Amino acid sequence: MRLFRRRRDRQARRAARPVEDVDLDSLLSLVADTLGYSCAFSADGGTLTLSDSGERTVRHVVRLAGLRAEARRRSREDWPVLVSEHLSHVLATAGEPFDACDLDQVRPLLRTRLQPADDLAGAVVGRHLSADLVEVLTVGYGEAARPLRPEEVGCWPVTAAQALEEAVGNAAGDGRLSADAIDLGGATALRLSGATAGAAAHLRRLDDYLRVPADGVLVALPSRSEMIVHPVEGIEVVRAIERLRLFAQRECDLRADGLSPQVYWWHEGRLTLIRADLVSQDGQIRLVVAPPKAFARVLASLATRPEGGPGG
Repeated sequence: MRLFRRRRDRQARRAARPVEDVDLDSLLSLVADTLGYSCAFSADGGTLTLSDSGERTVRHVVRLAGLRAEARRRSREDWPVLVSEHLSHVLATAGEPFDACDLDQVRPLLRTRLQPADDLAGAVVGRHLSADLVEVLTVGYGEAARPLRPEEVGCWPVTAAQALEEAVGNAAGDGRLSADAIDLGGATALRLSGATAGAAAHLRRLDDYLRVPADGVLVALPSRSEMIVHPVEGIEVVRAIERLRLFAQRECDLRADGLSPQVYWWHEGRLTLIRADLVSQDGQIRLVVAPPKAFARVLASLATRPEGGPGG
């Protein structure tokens, strides 16, 4: 009798699940029912099968590892919205030819897409490339590419940061950008453009297109498929900021897919916004530039540097 009781106790301990998982399962069942689906959990709680009640039963298998991980990072008050959005997303993407929770399937499809931080909607996986631009992890090609949700990436055996690096490499590997010198009216720049929306992925490979000076380059990103760069080599860079800012503004105004009218500084692997605003004063439009402290120090150094002197 004692041996039987010990075995039963061991089985009970193995079967015991964290209360958070039990509560999340209850919420999943409730939301599934609201969406018109019955559900069945696998024995290990790793997947959920949704079945509709139509004449031809349609089943959707939902991997739960990423959802459980995301739920642990959030407060319980957020769980109803998280679960509802997740199951709705699973149903909306059911026709995709891949399982976004399977890294082996989607690894070649990973890309990044720049988004203005103010335009982000919903849960996405990304990182700030600058204060106002976010590098978002996507899956798919061209117009069919979509942002990945944290619950999908949470199923993978790599971190989000590692996945973003792979995606940047994929985007840069889609093909070399075309390079054309352009005159911005007193400042010469290099336009780098491509057929995809991943031009910014080539920031890490600017050495393939031009000699990058020690003080970096100015960058304008009027669209996702192109960037305009100007080396920071002399005090004429002040005029280049003005010319780039006006050029980026015009390009953004003309494009339905305009990205940013601002100018940035690419230096030591980081993209920094150089805030430059068009201000109306006394009936005239003036450009007011507020450079970040590090770039202001570069400008001060350039102002005292002999013409053609080496960078810092």
